[in-house]
Amino acid sequence: MDKERERLFLDDLHIGQTFTSPSHRLNAEQIKRFAEEFDPQPFHLDENAAAQSLFAGLAASGWHTAALTMRLLVNGGAPIAGGLIGAGGEIAWPKPTRPGDELQVVSEVMEIIPSRSKPDRGIVVLRSETRNHRGEVVQVLTSKLVVPRSPSTSVS
Repeated sequence: MDKERERLFLDDLHIGQTFTSPSHRLNAEQIKRFAEEFDPQPFHLDENAAAQSLFAGLAASGWHTAALTMRLLVNGGAPIAGGLIGAGGEIAWPKPTRPGDELQVVSEVMEIIPSRSKPDRGIVVLRSETRNHRGEVVQVLTSKLVVPRSPSTSVS
């Protein structure tokens, strides 16, 4: 099937619509590699230091969880036409992501706002929960996405 045909335009979406991403298993090596480059704090890099921290064990950077969430959304978790173009959002990490966690993102369309000044697009508010294999929510991302209208319904 044509990839773009699988993508959804503003007019294809409705409030309450949900999407579930593929999954990704995270290991200690991935956590440390990301942390070395982007968030070099001891509780992301070293098991012994992590054991003595607030996390009481090795934990992925929240930004690593966010990056994995984005990958999972792009790889089928939010099939939006034109790509996932952010216009703002809020993020929270209620639980740490740990080595061995298998992450999956479940998203729900919360709001759809057609643009009055740009009739070829609108804003969709998408609430995405990144969950581990135990069903625990490790991240909540509420994002505002710019979503194009279908070319057949856009007003010139």
